[in-house]
Parts: sequence; structure tokens; C-alpha cells
Amino acid sequence: MKPTLPGNILPVHSNIKLSAAGFPVIMRAKVSIATLLVICNDVKRVFSNVFLKAFFLLQLFLFMGIFNVQAQQSVNYPLYANIIYRFTKYINWPADKKSGDFVIGIVGDSPLYDEIKSFTANKKVGNQKIVIKIYSSSASFYNCQMLFICEEESSSLKRIAALTEGLSTLIISESEGLARKGSCINFVIADERLKLEINKNNIQQRNLDVASEFFGLGTIIK
Repeated sequence: MKPTLPGNILPVHSNIKLSAAGFPVIMRAKVSIATLLVICNDVKRVFSNVFLKAFFLLQLFLFMGIFNVQAQQSVNYPLYANIIYRFTKYINWPADKKSGDFVIGIVGDSPLYDEIKSFTANKKVGNQKIVIKIYSSSASFYNCQMLFICEEESSSLKRIAALTEGLSTLIISESEGLARKGSCINFVIADERLKLEINKNNIQQRNLDVASEFFGLGTIIK
């Protein structure tokens, strides 16, 4: 059954449309941050379907990223933290990754560590407590479900991708071209906009089950 957009949102927020699959989509029109925040609050209030809510909110945060990049010309790590956490709503890890803590690793010295640690403080992935760990680019083992490689450590991607092959670790990066060099998801700024590059093959090779709708949130890289 196709999801439906509640009638008390669509007439008010003309920047929201339904895709062919019935999922809400934010149109690329100029709206204020205040308007986007109102939409965000309305979505939280009316969407009962958890997956549908997650799908829409992730679009919203990516859309908000456009304004932050244009205004600041710098990386918005609080936004990164929010988006990275919401990746967990789309991805299903193998059974051996569903016990113990859910570890989000960060390679390098990045402001993301403090931001994502604060954002996930009282959150879980399923029944797993979220733990944030810092790893060295020269580590011999990366025991985590998600691994973010900061820009300064981008040269280590090939080595890290090889070390984590077969470990069902989702690798996330933030430098141009890395989705073609081993990363699963790459944050890029193109035309003053924050975008996602998604390497579907890299994700599938890591035995990660991803909701098909997720691939519509970014550019597919081969």
C-alpha cells in the first residue's frame, strides 16, 4: 500500500509533493528556514508511520543544508550528525551487528565527534546503545557499524575500506570523489548545495540491507 500524505499538511505547505511511489518530496523552491522548521514540526505531529517520517525528515535536513552552505560556506557538523543518525532508519545490519553497542566511529580529529555524541546521547538503534569512538587512520581494526572519515584523513580511505571489507561497516566520507574510491556515502558540496553521493555497489558488497527509497536521496555513483 502506498503511504499517503496527511491532508492537513499538503494544502498548507505547497513545497511538499507526493512522488510516484507515494512518498513525500520537498520541492526545490526558495523557502525560509522558519518555514522549513514549521514543516518539520508538522511532520513529527501527523506522521504515524516511523519509516515515512524518517524518509521525509532526512529530505528536510538535506534541504536545510542548502541554506546553511550558502550562508556560511563552511561545514555544518550539527546537520551532518543529524543526517548520519537518520541513516540508521534505512539500513538493516546483519544479526552479528545487532548485539552489544551500536558504534559510530570517526577517523581523524573532527568537530563531528562532539556534535554526534551530543545528538545521539539518549538515542538507540533498535535496542542498541549508540557509542561514538575515535579511531586512528593507522588502526589495525575498526569494530563499528558506521565509520566516518574526515576530510584530513581521506588518503586513508583505500586502506580502511580494505580492512573493513566483509565487516558490514558503512563508510561515510566528506571529500570529492571518495564514493568511487571505497566510500559508501559521501557528503559533497556542489553548486553551493550539500548533497549525498551514494555508492550502491559498495553498500551491497558489505552485506547491508538498505531500503530502496534511500537511494533516491542522493546521486548514485558507480
